[in-house]
Amino acid sequence: MRRPRLPQIRGPRGGLRVPRPRLPRTRRAKRRTVQGAVLGCVLALMPATWMQATASPRVRDLADVPSAPVAVVFGAGLWRGNPTPYLAHRLDAAAELYRAGRIRVVLVTGDNSRTDYDEPNAMRSYLAARGVPRSRIVSDFAGFDTWDSCARAKRIFGVDRAVLISQGFHIRRALALCEAAGIDAYGVGVPEPRDATWYYGGLREIAAAGKAALDAAVHPDPHFLGPPEPALTPAPAH
Repeated sequence: MRRPRLPQIRGPRGGLRVPRPRLPRTRRAKRRTVQGAVLGCVLALMPATWMQATASPRVRDLADVPSAPVAVVFGAGLWRGNPTPYLAHRLDAAAELYRAGRIRVVLVTGDNSRTDYDEPNAMRSYLAARGVPRSRIVSDFAGFDTWDSCARAKRIFGVDRAVLISQGFHIRRALALCEAAGIDAYGVGVPEPRDATWYYGGLREIAAAGKAALDAAVHPDPHFLGPPEPALTPAPAH
């Protein structure tokens, strides 16, 4: 059976001409088009608005964030096996909180899905070199995204209250998702210069807000679960 052939529209010189989409001509059609565009923009921005409203009151500076038993540091990539500058700044903030006695344990959560890529151990080594005892550092090797890190912190490591550490463009999503996972948290948005990486991160957060809202509503299981870890249940005394 032959497939029906689509009609070909030829231009005045015989070449194929792609038909242009028809623009609305009547005032009513134009109004509906504008209303549809506005509605689409509102729906697209609703998850980001939810994140801002949910998390902004709990964002603090390093100097005034409340004390907590645990600091959760989210992975942000490696370069030649070492933390990227953005990740290093997160870890510096955690080390400062530990030295000030404001936290007792650091939970480092990141990607270890390949044998040649190990965020948690690189983070652990960086913290240890800056005075945080290895006995006070707990590694989550399956923090593949923010929801997985928050859900595993609660369900695997028993975290009930924490300080979350990330960059300013990401910390609200982390706070909103950890709250959805059942963690009472405040967040430190580590300041960064407004470079290309920072602007890319901000744009990425707008795109990631939709998935975050879905994760908060549905509570999917992380990619990997396992038996509870006693290391943070409860956190050791300082």
